[in-house]
Amino acid sequence: MHSSETRRALITGASSGIGKATALAFAQHGFDLALVSRSESKLAAVAAQAEASGVMSRPYAIDLAQLDQVKPQLETLLADFGPIDVLVNNAGMGYTCSLADTPLSDWQQVIDLNLTSVFQCVQAVLPGMRDRQQGLIINVASIAADQTFPEWGAYSVSKAGVLALARVLATEECQHGIRVATICPGAVNTEIWDTETVNADFDRSAMLTPEAVADTILQMALLPRSAIIDKLTLMPSGGTL
Repeated sequence: MHSSETRRALITGASSGIGKATALAFAQHGFDLALVSRSESKLAAVAAQAEASGVMSRPYAIDLAQLDQVKPQLETLLADFGPIDVLVNNAGMGYTCSLADTPLSDWQQVIDLNLTSVFQCVQAVLPGMRDRQQGLIINVASIAADQTFPEWGAYSVSKAGVLALARVLATEECQHGIRVATICPGAVNTEIWDTETVNADFDRSAMLTPEAVADTILQMALLPRSAIIDKLTLMPSGGTL
């Protein structure tokens, strides 16, 4: 069902996994979409799928790992796309290595993408949200923000940072009508497990699906402005893998 009031969402990491599933779920509920990821071709495919639901969907190929470019490129996006009602900070990477053996360059790469790029995305959308005295920022963190897992040190620290950032942001921005929420999923069956920076052997059939996480993010976005889910932990029914 489409809302009588068209809302606009910006979703990062939208070319696959949770981001793609979230984009399609939002489209089915009438959100116009600005989709961000590195892959222009994958984004274009997701945008086309979303537009089949009768919404406007535009792909923006932006590499969030290029920190000095994130804020200016998002400001250009906003000038083209228009005001954003919901920002979903989903882009990120997985990384496994003991803390003792983690190279500084790897540590910085994880923190840059998983945490600092979120900070830059937030700074880009805040002025417009403040002007309208409304807005919702949803951050995708991880169960690893709260629970410790060997070999996942840099990743855990980055996601714990996202959680702390969200809590401070919520306190600072509530006076401007801006709400901040964080979802902390357990293991999700996405392409993250196939990347070169992750070495883990779990039963992926027991994991959450991207669609289950996306549906939860959507429900967070559909709450009335008078309500907010501050933090939500979503786990596979079988528990931690």
